[in-house]
Amino acid sequence: MIGLDGRRVAAVARKEIREYRRTPFIVGAMLVLPFVFLINPAIVIFLLSAAIKPAVVAREVGSTFLVLLIVPAVIPASIAAYSVVGERDQGTLEPLLTTPVRRGEILIGKALAPLIPSVGIAYLLFALVVILAHFFAKNPAVAPTLSDGSHILAQALFAPLLAVWSIGVGTAISARSSDVRVAQQLGTLASLPPLAVTALVSFQVVPLGVWTAVGFGLGLLVIDIAMWRVVAALFDRERLITGSRAVRTTRVGPGDSVGPGGVRRIRA
Repeated sequence: MIGLDGRRVAAVARKEIREYRRTPFIVGAMLVLPFVFLINPAIVIFLLSAAIKPAVVAREVGSTFLVLLIVPAVIPASIAAYSVVGERDQGTLEPLLTTPVRRGEILIGKALAPLIPSVGIAYLLFALVVILAHFFAKNPAVAPTLSDGSHILAQALFAPLLAVWSIGVGTAISARSSDVRVAQQLGTLASLPPLAVTALVSFQVVPLGVWTAVGFGLGLLVIDIAMWRVVAALFDRERLITGSRAVRTTRVGPGDSVGPGGVRRIRA
């Protein structure tokens, strides 16, 4: 990321946010869906009776924890899936790609626009559930289990890492798709596999602890880095503008057919 201009990244992010604000679907997804996800887990844990054993409480809290992580995994995927193909449909993509803004600056700016609100909403929902549990949960073990240090650490690590994966996958699909709805559907489906990692913790297949959270967080980080390398390779400016990849030329060798200008054209 050396040489990237922070002002250009911020400019791209601001442009993306303005585009999102003009799209009712995106605004609705960010404001309504998170609270839809919150309703069921809140009802389940708040209605646990005081006689329920701590092991059952821990299992139900784990299920709630997994549902809360769906927010940073699913919501930014559908938004990122709009980021390229949606702009192409509106005719705003080509002006952006023909500016001197670098590919990395475009990708980071497009990623920050859904990342910051999605992660912020995920943290807000988690804090809201913990606060409500302290006041309304019937079982006194619910609130301490939710606010355990390992749960807080896992939420702090997993939410942004899941969101980064979802945004990367959504951007890659958007760059290759020609239909907004198809891109959003595929992006949402592709955002789900990393949840399998957090499911192991949520359902206590792997006991949740500080080092478990850190270990799984590092694993997700490695996956995110590898995935974004693929995204950067797929984000071909010329293909996005013209519909075909860049054409490079080479000198002709013995036995090669000679085209116009004495060079051989090779489509990458």
